[in-house]
Amino acid sequence: MIAHETIARENAHRLAALQADYAALGEHLARRGIDIAAIKAKVARYGVAIPSWGVGTGGTRFARFPGEGEPRHIFDKLEDCGVIQTLTRATPTVSLHIPWDKAPAADLLAKAEEVGLGFDAMNSNTFQDQPQQRRSYKHGSVSNADATTRTQAVEHNIECIEIGATLGSKALTVWVGDGSNFPGQQDFTRQFDRYMESLHAIYARLPADWRLYTEHKMYEPAFYSTVVQDWGTNYIIATELGPQAFCLVDLGHHAPNTNIEQIVARLISRGKLGGFHFNDSKYGDDDLDTGSVDPYRLFLVFNELVEAEGKPGFTPAHMLDQSHNVTDPIESLMVSAMEVQRAYAQALLVDRAALRGYQDAGDALMATTTLKHGFRTDVEPILAMARLEGGGAIDPVATYRAAGYRAKVAAVRPKVLGAGGGIV
Repeated sequence: MIAHETIARENAHRLAALQADYAALGEHLARRGIDIAAIKAKVARYGVAIPSWGVGTGGTRFARFPGEGEPRHIFDKLEDCGVIQTLTRATPTVSLHIPWDKAPAADLLAKAEEVGLGFDAMNSNTFQDQPQQRRSYKHGSVSNADATTRTQAVEHNIECIEIGATLGSKALTVWVGDGSNFPGQQDFTRQFDRYMESLHAIYARLPADWRLYTEHKMYEPAFYSTVVQDWGTNYIIATELGPQAFCLVDLGHHAPNTNIEQIVARLISRGKLGGFHFNDSKYGDDDLDTGSVDPYRLFLVFNELVEAEGKPGFTPAHMLDQSHNVTDPIESLMVSAMEVQRAYAQALLVDRAALRGYQDAGDALMATTTLKHGFRTDVEPILAMARLEGGGAIDPVATYRAAGYRAKVAAVRPKVLGAGGGIV
C-alpha cells in the first residue's frame, strides 16, 4: 500500500536532522535525570486503536460532502487503517462496527494479517435501523418500552460478541442513542430499569476473558434526556453489572469546561476506568481531531493515566473516535494518533516525586509548574525516532502525500454521493 522504498526515501531526507534533534533532547533530559531511551521504549510500545468508520468521510446533520477514494467496504477500510499503522507504528489494532463491517471471519482475519493489524473492541449498533430489521429503534433499543424490540437489541449485541470471539477481540463497547426529546416522553426510572435489564442479559453472555465497556454521552440524538448521560450513571451501570464491566470515557461527550481528568481519576480510584475514545471538542461533541483544540487537557488526562501505571488490573483501552468532514481521514487519524503518543510522552516526563512533594506542601504554583514542565517539552524527536526504529515514517503525513495513496485508491473507488446527514 505504501512502498517501503518510499518510506526509506522520505526518511533519508530527514534522518540527519532527527538524529541531531534527538541527541540534543537526550542531553536536555539527562540533565533532568531522565533517560530518553527509556521514554522512547515506552512510547514505542504504546498503541491506540483505529475505528473502522473513522477512515470514511463524515458530515454534518445537514449534509455530507464525500471525499476522494473513500472506502467502499470493510476490506477497503482495513487497507486504509493498515496505511496508518505502516506510517505511524502507533495504531496496531482496528475496532469494528457491526453490522457496518460484517463479513466472513476468515476473510477479515486474512485481510487483517495482510495489512498488519489485529482487532480491538467490537461495537454494536442499535442507534439506527438496518434493512430487514424487524423492530425499529426510533423510540429506543435496549431501553425500549417494547420487550420484543429490547430482545432484538440484546441479540444484536450477543451477535457482536460471537463475531468478535472469532476475530480475537476481547471487548464489546455498547453505546445507545436511547433517550427522549420532550419532557414526559419517557419515565426516567422505568427507562433506566429496562436498560439495566437488557445490559444484564448482554453481560451474562460475555466470555470469561472479555470486558464490557459502556459509554456515556450527554446528548445527541436525544436532546432532552439521554439514558446514559454522565459518568455517574455509567459508574452505576458498571458497578451493578459486575467485575467485567467498565466505563468508557469519550473526551468529546462532556459539557464545556467539564473537568474530564478528574472524572478519569475518580474512575481509576474505583477500578472502573475501561478506556477512552480520543477526540476533541469545543462545545460538547466528539467530531474534532484529537489535540486540535485543547492539547493540554489531553496531557492532563494522560498525567492521571501515567500516575496509575502499574496498578493491578489497570489496562485501559485506547481508541480514536472522530468524524472527518474537511480533511483526508487518513491524515487526520495519523496526526491524532501521534498527538495521543505525544501526550503520553509528555506525561512520562513529569517529575512525580517533586509533584507529590509540592502537593503535600501546599505549593500550588510549583505543583502546576511541574506539570507544565512536562507539557512544554518538545518530545517530537522521541516520537519520530520511535517511528523510524519501528519501520515507520519520520514524517507520516509528508510520506503519505509523497506516496500518492489517496490518488491511487480514488482511481478504483468511486465517489459516494449523498445529500443526507453524514454523522458517523
